Amino acid sequence: MDLGLTGKTAFISGGSAGIGMGIARALLAEGASVAICGRDQVRLAKSAEELGAYGVAADVTDPDRLREAIDDAAGRLGGLDLLVANAGGSQGGDLLDSTPEDWAATYAVNVLHAAHAVRCAVPHFDGRGGGSVVIVSSVTGWKPGPKSSYASAKAAEIHLAATLAQELAGHGVRVNALSPGSTYFEGGGWAELGRAQPDRLATFAREDFPAGRLVTLEEVADAACFLLSPRASGINGANICVDGAQDHPSARRLF
Repeated sequence: MDLGLTGKTAFISGGSAGIGMGIARALLAEGASVAICGRDQVRLAKSAEELGAYGVAADVTDPDRLREAIDDAAGRLGGLDLLVANAGGSQGGDLLDSTPEDWAATYAVNVLHAAHAVRCAVPHFDGRGGGSVVIVSSVTGWKPGPKSSYASAKAAEIHLAATLAQELAGHGVRVNALSPGSTYFEGGGWAELGRAQPDRLATFAREDFPAGRLVTLEEVADAACFLLSPRASGINGANICVDGAQDHPSARRLF
């Protein structure tokens, strides 16, 4: 299926590793031009060179720097059609092992960065007749599981996508959430667990996934490409789960 992404331009936050880099690679294979954003300049430069993408360094929790990064990417690519708000993470532990500052930081790198990125991208979308956004949430955003700060931030991203879909429809902008489950890829945490504790990873896969395996980076990236593409023009404000029918969002109870 031709997704109609040839010639499209995309900005991906958190694009120098993991799911963000996987989405960048898939978009490039579909004929899009891609700018990836990351905070680690050394890793960013290496990933951009490997992909053949444009790399722009920024701390996405700094609104001014994020705006500059998106403007820079749009200028380099000749406009902006697609946005993937993928950067995320968490600070602190469970509720009793975290501080208000930990929660604020977790919300800033997930929800607030995504909202500000969309705000910055809309003027560029307007110049192209519209645009498409994917906010990368998580299985943890719709299936309760630790940590509470991260889970609630990811749930907020799902609701943010649905709300922005309504607010920005007049600009010709679609906004959807993508919720990956536990995703296996080399260099990722699950691959590291598999090398260190293969029996425990096998137990998690067997007990929590009907197919007996975690989802792959390619499966998540393919879903993102489809959502971003004109082929998904009727999908707006949705939360698309790529989790292999995962039962629990955390393997903590097994360890």
